[in-house]
Amino acid sequence: MLEVRDLSLRYGQSEVLHGVDLDAVAGSVTAVMGMNGVGKTSLMKAIAGRHPFTGGRIVLEGRDLGHPTAARAARAGIAYVPQGREIFPRLTVTENIESGFACLPRGGRRVPDRIYDLFPVLAEMRHRRGGDLSGGQQQQLAIARALVTRPKVLLLDEPTEGIQPSIIKDIGRVIATLRAEGEMAIVLVEQFFDFAVAAADRFVALKSGEVVLREEAEGVDRARLLAEISL
Repeated sequence: MLEVRDLSLRYGQSEVLHGVDLDAVAGSVTAVMGMNGVGKTSLMKAIAGRHPFTGGRIVLEGRDLGHPTAARAARAGIAYVPQGREIFPRLTVTENIESGFACLPRGGRRVPDRIYDLFPVLAEMRHRRGGDLSGGQQQQLAIARALVTRPKVLLLDEPTEGIQPSIIKDIGRVIATLRAEGEMAIVLVEQFFDFAVAAADRFVALKSGEVVLREEAEGVDRARLLAEISL
């Protein structure tokens, strides 16, 4: 579904990503792991069109996207759930979800029932303002906003950060459901090691902006993976 090839990215004179390759397959979860500052969020922003990259290619379903803007990436089928959630605190839950309509044709601008099936708490709180929700509820709202775009690729940047354990389990169940449906590829950036290991089908470890490990889940050596992302 998604191919990232030889991707490089700079902030000013500093090169943050160095020739990164990544594949994401429909019906599977690719976990991108590494310590803080190794380029994980920069990679997600580059794929989502939120930061220009200096070299390489992003290919979606065999089509080279060039250097997409955030709007073009969203219209192509890439949905991004950023670290920190970035929900609109003064808008209601429903209005936050509907803000995802911007990249859809007018005929497709409706909230499917399955959104509220995946996140029942949002159905109960649909008239409350986003800023009144707990951190975990805001994270569910951010994922729901991404899913309303009917993405081909879902990018999740640290979805468990600062979230209570019960909602971490709920988010894990949603990821498992989406994976089982087989319609989208999921790329997960995650610091919570056990969550990532439970969710992922393949792992990519970054260090200093480069890929240092690439393994399928069934063959991964947990100790080696943990060592690679801990150094």
